[in-house]
Amino acid sequence: MPVVLVPPARWGRWVDNFGARHGGASLSVSDGALHGAAEDGSRFTARLPFDTTYDGAVDANAFASAAVPPGAWGVLLVRKGGFAVARLAADRTVDSKVGQRHVQGRTKAGGQSQQRFARRRDNQARQAYEAAADHAARILDGVRVVVTGGDHAAVDAVLADPRLARARVVGPWLPVPDPRRAVLEQAVADACALQVDVVNA
Repeated sequence: MPVVLVPPARWGRWVDNFGARHGGASLSVSDGALHGAAEDGSRFTARLPFDTTYDGAVDANAFASAAVPPGAWGVLLVRKGGFAVARLAADRTVDSKVGQRHVQGRTKAGGQSQQRFARRRDNQARQAYEAAADHAARILDGVRVVVTGGDHAAVDAVLADPRLARARVVGPWLPVPDPRRAVLEQAVADACALQVDVVNA
């Protein structure tokens, strides 16, 4: 099952609801995560954002309180249709940029026309990624922790820029649509959320 993203402020209620649905649940801490096991065999594993490990109290509220964003971190979202990048100080956005670039869609034409369109599309995509890398290098200068999303190949192309070589990508991966301002704002919230794997009996 996909990972469920739960805002820390809602975590206590989420755990209560899980227990109510499954006949009660006991909590434990191991391997840097908080685990829940219900009477009916359902279970969950919750992890802190930014690849942070947890070794605190066996308590839902204590776990949520440990979900603290780094002092400096970033979000990078890239698809062929555009990009969005933000630099944050804890939960406050310090700088950001959202941009759109036109990339030719696929064509049904064959032969040389198809090859010509493919070359044009590849060139447009490369220029779009270069523009995204320029903005990312400026906004994320000095940032070491980055949450990414969009299209894997597009993100990899931007992160291949040597100016971003020191950025460490942390989970979760965010499968966003073409980045716009609202998409970036939601991505920032999702990056700070608890990451929960749920198995229902």
